[in-house]
Amino acid sequence: MKMPKTIHQTLTVPLSYPVTFTRRAFAPENESLAEILKGDSGQPRKVLVLIDQGIADAFGELPGQIQAWFHARRQCLNLVREPVLVPGGEAIKNDYRQVMTLVDLMLEYHLCRHSIVLVLGGGAVLDAAGFATALVHRGLRLVRMPSTTLAQNDAGIGVKNGMNLHGGKNTIGVFAAPYAVLNDFALLEGLKDTEWRAGISEAFKVAMIKDAGFYHELLEMAPALGRRNREAMELLIVRCAELHLDHIANGGDPFELGSARPLDFGHWSAHKLEALSNYRIGHGQAVAIGLVLDSYYAAHLGWISHQEAFTLADALHTCGFELDAPELHLTLGDGRPALLQGLDEFREHLGGILTLSLPCPIGQKAEIHEVDEAIMTRILDDHAPWVRQT
Repeated sequence: MKMPKTIHQTLTVPLSYPVTFTRRAFAPENESLAEILKGDSGQPRKVLVLIDQGIADAFGELPGQIQAWFHARRQCLNLVREPVLVPGGEAIKNDYRQVMTLVDLMLEYHLCRHSIVLVLGGGAVLDAAGFATALVHRGLRLVRMPSTTLAQNDAGIGVKNGMNLHGGKNTIGVFAAPYAVLNDFALLEGLKDTEWRAGISEAFKVAMIKDAGFYHELLEMAPALGRRNREAMELLIVRCAELHLDHIANGGDPFELGSARPLDFGHWSAHKLEALSNYRIGHGQAVAIGLVLDSYYAAHLGWISHQEAFTLADALHTCGFELDAPELHLTLGDGRPALLQGLDEFREHLGGILTLSLPCPIGQKAEIHEVDEAIMTRILDDHAPWVRQT
C-alpha cells in the first residue's frame, strides 16, 4: 500500500490595477477612460455600461454623453447596447434577483473574459455589479467608476464584491480585483449632502489608526468639509484612497483570511446599526457613530484620552454627522442593547474569535478580543458627552 502523500501548492499571483483621478471623464477631449479600456487584440473590445439610477437622476444627460463618447471611439470600443440603469443603494444588494439579472445581461451580449463591464455607481452598486461580474466566466474585467465620496475613497477602490443576504451585511461575495478604477470628481457634484459627507467618516477611520498627520489635517478641514468645500473633499479622497490601497497591498492579508479586519475600526456597530434601521441609516453615517463609540471605549482603556474622543465627535458633528439615532437605544427582552448583537455577528464572521482594532494612540492601532458590555452599554446610555447638541 502506498504511503499517503501531500503536495503543498504555493501560488504567487501578481495583482495590479490603476486608480486614476480625473474630472468630466466623458468630455470629448478626456482620454483617461480610453487609456484604461483600450485592448491589444486589434478588435473592438466589447463594453457593457451599468449606471446607478441615482446618477442618472442627478445627471440626466449622462447616458447620452456616454453613448456619444463611445461612438467617437467605435473603431476600438464596442458599446454593446445603451447604458443600463440599475437600482442604487442597498436595494440592489438586498435582492439576489437583481444580481442574477446582471449575470443574464452579461451572458446575453456574449461578453468574454476580455470584455469590459463599466460600472458607474455608489458602493452598493459597485459591490453587487462586481459580484455578478466575478461570476460570469469566473470573472470578466470590471472597471469601476465610483460616484460617491464613500466609494471613491474606500468601497470602490479595493478588492471586495458582494451582497446582503439573510438580513446580514455582505453575507455572500467574492474577493476579486478590478481591472481599473476611475474616480471622476465631477460625479460628486450631484450628491445630496448626506451622500456627499458619507466618505468623510471612512477618512477619519483610516487616519485614526494609520496616519496621525492626516487625522489632524481632517480636524482642521472639518469646517470646510461641512460647507461642501470641493478642494478639501478631493484632498481627503486622494489621501484616504492612498492609505486604503497601501493597506491592501502591504497589510499582509488582502483577502482577509486571518482573524482580524484591521480597517474595520468602528464597523461592528455600524453594520448592525444599518441593519437595525433597515438601511435608513447610511453606511457613512453609521460609521461616524461607530467611530465615536469605539473611541470612547479606547479612552476607557487608556489608549487615547477622553478629550481626544470628544474632539473626534465634535469634528464629525462639524462635518455634518448626527451622532444619535433611535436604534442606539433599542433593547432586547433581557435588557441587553440590541446594538451589542453586532459583536456576536462580528465574532461569527471572524471565525469565532472577536478581534477589533482601536486607536492606540492616534495614528496607530492595537487589537482587543473582548468588549466589556457593561462599559459599552454605559457609553450608549450616557451619550451627552459625545453628542453635541445643535
